[in-house]
Amino acid sequence: MKGTKVSVFLGCAVLLTINLPFAFAEVVDRVVAFVDDKAITLSDLDENYKAAVKLRPDIKKEEVLNTKINRMLLLREAKKLRIEGANPDEVIREYIDLKLKTFIKITEDDLREFYDKNRKEFGKAEFDDAREKIEEYLVEKEVNIRLKKHIEDLRSKAYIKIQMDN
Repeated sequence: MKGTKVSVFLGCAVLLTINLPFAFAEVVDRVVAFVDDKAITLSDLDENYKAAVKLRPDIKKEEVLNTKINRMLLLREAKKLRIEGANPDEVIREYIDLKLKTFIKITEDDLREFYDKNRKEFGKAEFDDAREKIEEYLVEKEVNIRLKKHIEDLRSKAYIKIQMDN
């Protein structure tokens, strides 16, 4: 009987020792959003927010979170196409070039029309001198329009749950 009590006591002592760290555990981080099966933690968002504020002091945390969600969706799609790069920005750029930019066609008429409508902006530059910059501008403008629509489409098909306290 005495041996049983000692065994039970030792067993309880061992269990308490093993579980003791968990008794004082505290929540260090929490999830602020889910994108499909991936979580965005508060510490991750805070890190991105601190970096974003350096570039744009008036940015809101919600904007940073939405940008992070959009990036996650674009990276997910790039992964499906097996696009690789040195870093996530490069992967996203490559994905946008492949998925959106390659289908944009700017005609000579589009270039000429833009030049004529914005003639004052070009000063003394002739059309041929400004042509390349005009084309870059019009392509980027169209990429941005298509990217916005593409992201809206990706967001509508994804499971996104935001649980931030304001």
